Amino acid sequence: MTEVIHVSVDADGIATLLFDRRDSNMNVMDMKFMDEIEAAIERLAGDDAIKGAIFTSGKPVFAAGADLKQIEASLNSSQNSADRDTPVAERLARNASLSRVLRRMETCGKPVACAINGTALGGGTEIALACHYRVAADARGIRLGLPEVQVGLLPGGGGTQRVPRLIGIQAAMPVLMEGQALSAEKALKMGLIHRIVPAADLIAEAKRWLIEEGDPVQPWDKKGYKLPGGAGPSSPAVAQMLVVSNAMLQAKTFHNLPAPKAILSCLYEGPQLPMDKALEVEAKYFTLLQLDPVSRNMIRTLFINKGKADKLMHRPAGIARTTFRRIGVVGAGLMGAGIAFHCARLGIETVLIDRDRQAADKGKGYAAKRLERDIAKGRTSRDEADVILARIHPTTDYAGLAEVELVVEAVFEDRALKAGITRKLEAVLPAHAVIASNTSALPISELAEAGARPQNFIGMHFFSPVERMPLVEIILGRRTSPETLARALDLAQAMKKTPIVVNDGPGFFTSRFIGAYINESLVMVTEGVNPALIENAAKMAGIPVGPLTVSDEIGLDTAWHASQQRKRDEGDAFVPTPTFRLVEKLAGELGRHGRKNGKGFFAYAEDGSKKLWPGLAELFPPLAEQPTVDEVRTRMLYAQLVDAARAMADGVLLDPADGDVGSILGVGFPAYLGGPFSMMDTIGIAEVVAECDRLAARHGAQFAAPQLLRDMAAEGLSFHGARRVTPPAAVR
Repeated sequence: MTEVIHVSVDADGIATLLFDRRDSNMNVMDMKFMDEIEAAIERLAGDDAIKGAIFTSGKPVFAAGADLKQIEASLNSSQNSADRDTPVAERLARNASLSRVLRRMETCGKPVACAINGTALGGGTEIALACHYRVAADARGIRLGLPEVQVGLLPGGGGTQRVPRLIGIQAAMPVLMEGQALSAEKALKMGLIHRIVPAADLIAEAKRWLIEEGDPVQPWDKKGYKLPGGAGPSSPAVAQMLVVSNAMLQAKTFHNLPAPKAILSCLYEGPQLPMDKALEVEAKYFTLLQLDPVSRNMIRTLFINKGKADKLMHRPAGIARTTFRRIGVVGAGLMGAGIAFHCARLGIETVLIDRDRQAADKGKGYAAKRLERDIAKGRTSRDEADVILARIHPTTDYAGLAEVELVVEAVFEDRALKAGITRKLEAVLPAHAVIASNTSALPISELAEAGARPQNFIGMHFFSPVERMPLVEIILGRRTSPETLARALDLAQAMKKTPIVVNDGPGFFTSRFIGAYINESLVMVTEGVNPALIENAAKMAGIPVGPLTVSDEIGLDTAWHASQQRKRDEGDAFVPTPTFRLVEKLAGELGRHGRKNGKGFFAYAEDGSKKLWPGLAELFPPLAEQPTVDEVRTRMLYAQLVDAARAMADGVLLDPADGDVGSILGVGFPAYLGGPFSMMDTIGIAEVVAECDRLAARHGAQFAAPQLLRDMAAEGLSFHGARRVTPPAAVR
């Protein structure tokens, strides 16, 4: 009895290979899938009564990709020496297994049509490409594509070879190297599928083709086949394009990402070879990527742990889920307006409150402007935009919140202002309703004490622009109840955000983490390190925005006001740091506030262009001997590694996965490193401690390794894998 691939044969000799797992609500691809699809294909090839086959799915999502549990187990075992010592030939055979089975299907002598009834990314698209005919249902939301590059791999089931043979090398490059998710319409236009039909006609169209046309030979297996356009890798135009593409790729990635380069190599080498040899090339490069720590780190963080976060791994058990039809947002500034727009776009009615109606209307106006842009680009219609706007209700009246389950407070970072709003909200909200403060640093436990129900208070730190940034950092106060956490997580999921959960503490996690990067960079400025070297070293490390650019964007005046508040709070105990003196000089004395007033670390022209302000050299004379790029990059990254370890030691982080996911999705830590904890595991904890000691001796106590790291090094523990450390927050 089969559990994954169910084969039935009709009176016309047409077999249906139905991908429909009985043991899961998703069609994941694991060893059971491999065994059953191979058996089904052998039956197809060997049964003379079968004239052709339809491959389709019995679930709304055609195929959900690889099984996460098996992948995670594989990643954990890959840290063991026994797995690392697996012979290359054995790895190659294992990695080529799907490719081998699909190649057998397309050369078995029987025509196979693929009836694509739902999204078929990754392995699902590779199955479809190996079929001789591909028809997709005319259903909204269907996506096809090969996104493996986004987790440091390449398509391992023939995708790097079939795509260029269908649409040409140049057209294949963005599909493969960017991991594009294509609509059925786009896939049809490109030539990756043959037809789109109404969903009700999908199987009938597949069968029609099999009976009327049914060609069992792929184009690339026919004599005289040439790549689309007749332009192979050695033709002058394509050869020049590949050379330029390689140069552009390395200029963009600084050699940090091996997967796009490996895909480019497959696109160059494979099309010059017969298909079977080309698939061997693909398997070779797949294996090289699999052995590289970049793929392990990216898969763990961006696929496995992000998936766990999206499924609300920290949600307390036994609490009923909340369905949000209406929420409140207090504060119609950039952040509040973004939250309201995003929720309204997802079908959630939003009451948007501000101090006066003009401010509230301006917040709704933000949504109107964004929708006008979408209309102009054809992303939405006027009617759809009107429906979205109708869900945003600007007002000054708190009474409109009397029946909502949750209110996001998104006003200016001022304790007294937030406290007053908390009291106003508690006067009108139901007793069980949640108040979620959007703050990047103010202590949640203290903010909660302003009201009578601190158990209903929680932090929800959104990132700007809300409609584009995927992360929300949820902060637990000392008295936050499990029910409140569950409701906040339910809202994050309803907003299609990836949530991480942290305990209250100065800067929570993301703010303090990016602060460590910026602070160390500004310290280097005061030491006389060339500002251009600092900015470029960050880019070469894979950080998307340099620290001086970030500082200007946030606003040097913002940092100055915060430092002045800290000076007042600490009184005689305050010790000015190099960064404090820098910000005081630039913002406090010279009025250089950043991009907002056209002068900060950079000087800004009216056309938006910028260049480093030459006056920095007068304030902080450059060192006669500048440090190497590697040393600057190491200081930036290790400042963050140490801070992440301290956040774990202090019990702020509940799990290393939260730190890894939050660092990449929230504040731009290099994705290829997998996050600070994956990076430390890759280097080795003992080696990290040794480098921290070197940096601390040379550059200061900010690099001192916390005792947690020293204990882990002594015990041979890691943050992930079989011998992972138990986070202090987990044993509270």
